[in-house]
Amino acid sequence: MSWVCKGCQATIDDDEFEVCWNCSCPKGQSKPEQQSRGRALECLRCEVPLKFVGTKNFHEGTSWGALGELGELFVNKESLEMYACRRCGKVELFLSNLQGD
Repeated sequence: MSWVCKGCQATIDDDEFEVCWNCSCPKGQSKPEQQSRGRALECLRCEVPLKFVGTKNFHEGTSWGALGELGELFVNKESLEMYACRRCGKVELFLSNLQGD
């Protein structure tokens, strides 16, 4: 099933994608959230600035299947910020809620 990006009105043909291919806008949002961490991120290969493309929630462990949504309560989820290089497509992931020592 397809969806329409609220940022650039592009049609994304696959419902599995959570970020627009054209403008990097997260699904259902009008523009990407800019997270300022006080660091300038550059692609290690191309040496061009990386663009923030959104936050993705990853979960550890197996799918609970029959328990559905209730089973998700027992799974550890990690929120990761994604930054991508527009030139080569390299993606870097960073912890969203990194606590200082």
